[in-house]
Amino acid sequence: MNEENLSAGDILAWYVLAGVDETLGELPFGKEISEAGQPVVQVMQKPAEVVRPVGLSVQPLQESEEGRRPATTELAQATINACKNARELCQQAQSLDELKALVEGFEGCALKLTATRTVFGYGSPHPKLVLVGEAPGADEDRAGIPFVGRSGHLLDLILKAAGFDREKDCYITNVLPWRPPGNRTPTTAEVAVCLPFLRRQIELASPEAVILLGGSAANALLENEEPISRMRGKWLEYQTGDGRKIPAIATFHPAYLLRNAAQKAKIWSDFLRLRKKIS
Repeated sequence: MNEENLSAGDILAWYVLAGVDETLGELPFGKEISEAGQPVVQVMQKPAEVVRPVGLSVQPLQESEEGRRPATTELAQATINACKNARELCQQAQSLDELKALVEGFEGCALKLTATRTVFGYGSPHPKLVLVGEAPGADEDRAGIPFVGRSGHLLDLILKAAGFDREKDCYITNVLPWRPPGNRTPTTAEVAVCLPFLRRQIELASPEAVILLGGSAANALLENEEPISRMRGKWLEYQTGDGRKIPAIATFHPAYLLRNAAQKAKIWSDFLRLRKKIS
């Protein structure tokens, strides 16, 4: 689609799909919309005060004169369809092995096209703990197993020191089963499509507690925007789709500790708190 043919509604739909939730003014920065609905270049002006829209919603766009829906709307609809398909697949899976096979055959997330392997969860099928990270890294993408690189080695040491065996007591997974190119931050749409698979893994594993490694994993699973500094150090609660409530604790991601060694004492205190609660 030619950018010059995009209407204001097309542009707004694309921004919402990409996760934009703030505006810098009533008009796009550096542009204004003419009466004919076409963008007109204007002199750069200082952005207005940031305003957060309340209850922003986008109405479905009308079909074009040619009877073809705009590309932005097609992309939004594809995401909606992929989320629905993921939820339907999860309902079919009655075991972690069945769910793994369904995820490996899933074609609704573009990340699969750039990843080397599907990195499904790994560990005990009946664990005491389910540990959740954000996404596979380069080492995990090559091995097909979560947390096998430097951060994984550090996590193993922490678990062992706290009295947990990775193979017997833990099931380790990520929000996304495929590595984002260049380890970039996942998009809102990518998280939405993959989240049903994570939720079903937790339901099937039925752990005594869930450990959320890093703010991104905690935000995705608990559906909030709290920084990790505010969430860690206290017990939270995760509710499964079938209504069960599982104790959850958020802590720093091991990769963060590799860059900020001074924070290791805090994650250690979190795991001691976990050890005290889980016999």
